[in-house]
Amino acid sequence: VQLVESGGGLVHPGGSLRLSCAASGLDFSRAFMDWYRQAPGNRRELVATISGSGITNYGDSVKGRFTISRDNVNNTVSLQMGDLRPEDSAVYYCKAVLLWQVYWGQGTQVTVSS
Repeated sequence: VQLVESGGGLVHPGGSLRLSCAASGLDFSRAFMDWYRQAPGNRRELVATISGSGITNYGDSVKGRFTISRDNVNNTVSLQMGDLRPEDSAVYYCKAVLLWQVYWGQGTQVTVSS
């Protein structure tokens, strides 16, 4: 199983960014897909999750600003991030959960700074 994140970078406060995660080697349409993030000195926290059928859930700090979506044909999950704040700066990780097996990507850095 391979999860490859892309789309991170440097963005100004109030800006937007779209992260993508390309999955291979698993039955993607059945997997729960999550985005997590981890800032230096902090524990890894759940940002958003989406079920195989498209049911979503978000961490309180990103509700109304971030949107998770998935494409079960192309085996990708995306995170559209808006109204970005400095406290959103972190390494963002893609996670897949399928039949109690858990897989992580390598992460992509998001930095929100003026």
